Amino acid sequence: MNTLRDMSERRILVVEDERAIAEAVAARLRAEGFAVELAADGPGGVAAARRIRPDLVVLDIMLPGFDGLEVCRRIQAERPVPVIMLTARDDETDLLVGLAVGADDYLTKPFSVRELAARVHALMRRMEKALAVNHAESPPPITLGELEINPAERRVRMAGAEFDLLAHLAGRPRTVLPRERLLAEVWGWADASGTRTVDSHIKALRRKLGADVIRTVHGVGYSLEISR
Repeated sequence: MNTLRDMSERRILVVEDERAIAEAVAARLRAEGFAVELAADGPGGVAAARRIRPDLVVLDIMLPGFDGLEVCRRIQAERPVPVIMLTARDDETDLLVGLAVGADDYLTKPFSVRELAARVHALMRRMEKALAVNHAESPPPITLGELEINPAERRVRMAGAEFDLLAHLAGRPRTVLPRERLLAEVWGWADASGTRTVDSHIKALRRKLGADVIRTVHGVGYSLEISR
């Protein structure tokens, strides 16, 4: 996604087969000023994403046709787009796989549409900041041991890492950052209700970078540990 439209033009695709949930989500997001399109199955979600080129996708994991994980893979293969996944069960495996195929955030059902709208706005703000960095003077890459992070290109030499969280930790190597602070500074959340999101992203990073790269300080938070 190279540009973000004005608020009144921003499009959100909601892929959800439970009609009541889909309509409630759509109504709330339209009230927030977004243009919303609905799809009720996996193939329909991929086709709609190709057709309308949404600025963000709200995507259920359990879908007819093929599941939300496959939808996310296909959408991201064609065009990077922010994705918030919805899951009916608190299954860590699903969450980790969702993050690995390109999801940015998740909510477990039942959820409030108010919280979903807040997450959408927070994710949009993150994308705006990323675009601002890309249009500003390019900052130098951050090099820590064998890890190189390029903020201007939003690329990590160890491919596929969760960029925003990793870059934030890398900017303060060996500094323990509380989960609540990471939520506020990386995700833009004002409360600590989603600290599990941080844990899931940390686990996804460890799967890609190695278990020893990020240290857990129990009861406090996480730090990036790179040998010089």
